[in-house]
Amino acid sequence: MSSATPAPPSPPAAERVYAHVKQAVLDRRFEGGTLLTEGELAQAVGVSRTPVREALLKLEMEGLLKLYPKKGALVLAVSAQEIADVVETRLLVEEFAVRRAVPLSAPLRERLEELLDEQRRHAHDGDLRAVAVADRCFHAEIVRHAGNQILSKLYDQLRDRQLRMGVAVMEAHPDRIAKNITEHAEILAALRDGDAERAARCVHAHVSRVKVLVRGEDR
Repeated sequence: MSSATPAPPSPPAAERVYAHVKQAVLDRRFEGGTLLTEGELAQAVGVSRTPVREALLKLEMEGLLKLYPKKGALVLAVSAQEIADVVETRLLVEEFAVRRAVPLSAPLRERLEELLDEQRRHAHDGDLRAVAVADRCFHAEIVRHAGNQILSKLYDQLRDRQLRMGVAVMEAHPDRIAKNITEHAEILAALRDGDAERAARCVHAHVSRVKVLVRGEDR
């Protein structure tokens, strides 16, 4: 007589609150300037206030929230300085990595082609969150294949900020989705051609445009 497979244990309460709030912030369902209260979050997730406090403290340490005793937690807006810092760091890492990707290996070529197809499919479905994830993965794959683990870890630390900015840009500039995909295709074409400097120029133009878009000066 076979017994049913037991259900996996539920994540701890604080982890459930953390995941709930973080996802909402990254998806911009909780936009910058939104005040979150412990009571509302506890009710939404179905937990007591103690794990809510633990989760909010962790999110404050990650720079997504600012806690105000007896009031709640304020979702921090993406600042101009944060955008500039992220873009500068991305350029340093990604221009180095894309040069190291030449000559293009078959596994990296296949993965980048797969991610481009994912972006096109998610764009067609109108799923901005999924487009942003595939967009970020496209760049992360190039960095990972550079073979420098320290740079890869540094780049991974930008993940949440990149996703949040990516969704914000696509919401404000929906026409940018198709342009991003075109620019990714240009990066891949340069890599296929074995032209490291052209690939680096494509990356520089593509990543730098984030600051222009945030200022509302798309061109």
